[in-house]
Parts: sequence; structure tokens; C-alpha cells
Amino acid sequence: MSARKSTLFAIAAAVLLLAGCGRSDAEQRQAFIAFMQTRVLDKPGIHVPRLTDEERESLGDYADDFAIITDFNKMMDESISSKLSSAMNAGSISSVEDVVNHRPQIRAAAATLATLNSALDTNLAKANEARAKLDQPEDVKAVFDQTYDRLVTKPAGAFKEVVPVATNVLDQVLDLANYLDAHRSAVTFSGSLMNVTDPAVRSAIQGKLEALQGSQQALQSAQSKLQSVINGS
Repeated sequence: MSARKSTLFAIAAAVLLLAGCGRSDAEQRQAFIAFMQTRVLDKPGIHVPRLTDEERESLGDYADDFAIITDFNKMMDESISSKLSSAMNAGSISSVEDVVNHRPQIRAAAATLATLNSALDTNLAKANEARAKLDQPEDVKAVFDQTYDRLVTKPAGAFKEVVPVATNVLDQVLDLANYLDAHRSAVTFSGSLMNVTDPAVRSAIQGKLEALQGSQQALQSAQSKLQSVINGS
């Protein structure tokens, strides 16, 4: 046997040896299906596990498929959830007098909320586009679709319901604040009590407070739905 043939034979043998060391596609498929089923679908609510090095190795290229989900949830945590929570805390009020005194914070919170739906739409579109490009075997696709729905589609939908309702609440709070500021001569505060000397002003304030109360109830309902998605209840 010539030296050239011996070299080619050695290279081919090495390639075959290396190929035999990795998991087969069938093994990776089953590992990925089991991972999604046991680490996500068998648990209530939203659970986005981080892959260990061992899991990443066992899943092969399917780890990249799951990264579509983890990348979206990382964005939700960093760009959506934290900002929504901060905006609602900044916009919370404990008395009618706070409405006037905290107008800058409320205005800033409303401005923050206005950016969230756009950010969510952009990142959801990015995740959906990446998902559409996947070429998965049918058994993997069936479980992946369930996992994607649990960890991407449903929480995104729940957040999209909360944001506009929360924005409406803050808009109404600002409207009330502006009205109170414009009628300071007719409104005085004593602790948590408000005294209004002008009947027309009193009626207008009462109407705004009743509308705000209804919007706050709608927000509580949307937040409860979001919590149900997160907790799986």
C-alpha cells in the first residue's frame, strides 16, 4: 500500500472514530424531547431552564433551537418585566394629593410603558422568524411547539394585555392630576381627606375617580391573568 493510500486510510479511520464518539441524531432528538417534557411541560407555569454543559452536549444542535426560547425570555426579563414593574411602582399613588405631587414620576412611568409593546412586538417577531426557519423532525416539532407556546406565545400575549391597560390607568391618573392642579383654588387637602368648595369641580373629580377605579379593576384582572400564565394556575 502506498504512503498516500495509507494516509487517506488513516484520515478516514480517524473521521469514523470521531463520528462514533458523538451522539446520534436519534439520541439527540430523544434527549431534547425528554428535556422539554420533564424540565418545562411537566411543571406548572413558566420554567425556562438554563442548559448545563452536559445537557448542551447531549442535545447537540437542538440546543440552538432551545436558545430561541431562552433568548426571548432573557429579553422579557431585562427589557419588559423589569420596566413594567418599575413603571407601575413609580405610578402607584396612596392618596389623591399624591396625584398632584407625583406628576413627574407618573409622566415618566407612562412614557416608559409606551415603549414596551413596541419592544415586545420586535422581539416576538424575531423569535417567531427564527422558529419558522427550523427544520425539525415531527416528533421534536410536536413537543417544541408546546414548549414554545408555554414559554413564548402565552406570556407575550398576557403582557400585551397588561401594558395598554396599565397605560390607560396612568393616563387617567395624569388627567386627574392636571385637573386638580388647574383647580387648586377649589381643592384643599387635610391628611387623606380632600375638600372641594366648587360643586362643579367636585362632580368632575368624582367622575374621574370613578373612571379610574374601573380602569384599576381592569388592570388587576389583566395582572391576575398574567400571574396565572406565570404560575400555571
